[in-house]
Amino acid sequence: MRFQIVIDSADPHSLCRFWAHLLGYEVEHDPDFVRRMVDAGAADPADVIEIDGVLSWRAAAACSDPSTGSPRLLFQRPDGLPAKTDRNRLHLDLNPPREHGTALVERAVELGATRMWDGERGPARWVMLADPEGNEFCITL
Repeated sequence: MRFQIVIDSADPHSLCRFWAHLLGYEVEHDPDFVRRMVDAGAADPADVIEIDGVLSWRAAAACSDPSTGSPRLLFQRPDGLPAKTDRNRLHLDLNPPREHGTALVERAVELGATRMWDGERGPARWVMLADPEGNEFCITL
């Protein structure tokens, strides 16, 4: 069974690019599908936007592992819903090979993440970060 992780976002395209760069994913583009949906009347022209010259959904963007296609991350702008102000109820844990953990933390910060705190429990060590929109995630060291 395939699944995707959906993340609410104020700027889905920007946040999608952040995660794609951090994880080595590719941003998904399917402008022909978007055009067909508009032409068929299944989507309104106001639902689309050009991003870097590519016709895209205005309120959604996705990225996935180029070799497997999953897990797919879908970023969506939940128009009409109040902004989230509480702690995440779900977060991603990234588990790179031990020798790459510190470099991945540095890469995340270079891409715009904020380092929040370092954690340790027994032999496990990790860093809690927040992506550019404040969504928390951990990277094991």
